[in-house]
Amino acid sequence: MFVRWDNLTVEADESARLPGYRDGAVVRRFSAPEALDTRFYEVHAKSALNRVPEASAVPFRWTVNPYRGCSHACAYCFARPTHRYLDFDAGRDFEREIVVKVNVPEVLRAELRRPSWKGEHVAMGTNTDPYQWVEGRYRLMPGIWEALRDARNPCSVLTKSPLLLRDLGLMREVAAVAPISANLSIPTIDERAWRASEPHTPHPRARMEAVGELNRAGIPCGVLVAPLMPGINDAPEQVERILSLAAENGATGIGGIALHLRGEVRAIFLDWLRSYRPDLVERYEALYARGAYAPKAERERLMRLVRDGPVPSLPSPTEDHRGVRRRGLAAPPENPPRERRGRPEVQQALF
Repeated sequence: MFVRWDNLTVEADESARLPGYRDGAVVRRFSAPEALDTRFYEVHAKSALNRVPEASAVPFRWTVNPYRGCSHACAYCFARPTHRYLDFDAGRDFEREIVVKVNVPEVLRAELRRPSWKGEHVAMGTNTDPYQWVEGRYRLMPGIWEALRDARNPCSVLTKSPLLLRDLGLMREVAAVAPISANLSIPTIDERAWRASEPHTPHPRARMEAVGELNRAGIPCGVLVAPLMPGINDAPEQVERILSLAAENGATGIGGIALHLRGEVRAIFLDWLRSYRPDLVERYEALYARGAYAPKAERERLMRLVRDGPVPSLPSPTEDHRGVRRRGLAAPPENPPRERRGRPEVQQALF
C-alpha cells in the first residue's frame, strides 16, 4: 500500500521495539547532510491527543506532538529528559534518535470526531518542535491542520522554524472556522549565541520574517524569547533588538521564560557552557545551586526586560483554577508531574 513517504530516499536498516508502543518501529535513515548519524523510528501511535496533567500550569489541557526527540539540538531544551522513557539518553540520543508517529493525522481526525470530544483548545509544539527538519520529509503537519480545520477546533502552534509557512494556506483555512494562533521562539538575534546554543535551528531573522508573514496573512503570531540566559542573551540591548524587530513584524505579543535546568538538562547545559563561555560557569552554579530555577530576584530582572519593551507582554502560561492568567515572564510549574514509563509525553509546555 502506498503511503505519503514511500517516495523518499531512505533506507530501512533495522527494526526496534520502543517502550510504550505495542508494535515494533521501522528504523530509517535519510541520505541528507542534515540527517547524518540520525535514526528515525516510525511508530504507530494509539492516540494523538495528549491530556495535560491538572498540575501543569499551562492555559490548555490538550496537545499534539507528532515527533519525539528533536534535531534542533538546543543545549537548554527542557524536553530532553522525556527521552529516558524510551530507554534513550537526554543528550545525544535526544538529538539523533527521533520518533515519528506516522499515523498521527489519521488518529487525530478520529479522536476529534468522538462524541465525547468537547472541542477544547489543542496546542502543538509544547514538547518538541513539530516543524523540525524531519517534518520536511514526513509532512505530518498538513494532515494535522486539515483534521483541526474539519473539526473547527481551536488550536495554536509554537515553533522555531519558518517551515510552518509551507502550511500557511491550511492555517488560513483553520482561521476561517476556528480560533488559531502561532508563536515563534526566538531567544536571540546574536549570531554567535544562536549558533552555539541552537546549532541546527533556522536563522533567527528568518523566524522573525515568518512572524511578519503570518500576521500579514491574518494569523495572529507572537514571539517567545525563551529561554533568557544570564550573560548570554539577556543584555538589555540584545532583548531590545528582538522586541523592536517583533514590533516591526506586527507581533501580537511577546513573552519570555527564564532558563530552568531540571534533571539531566543541568549537566548537559553546564557541559556546553564550559566550552562556550567558561567564564560563566561559576555564575550559573551559584544561580542554580538551590535547584532548577534561578533566584526570584533574577527571574524578576529578566521579566522586566521583556515586560518593558515596545510590544505588549503575552499572557503567562500560568493560570489559576478560575481561569485568571498572570502577565509577565512565563515560568514552568514549580512541581511538574513525574512521568511514568509507558506514558508517551511529559506535558510541561513552553507556551
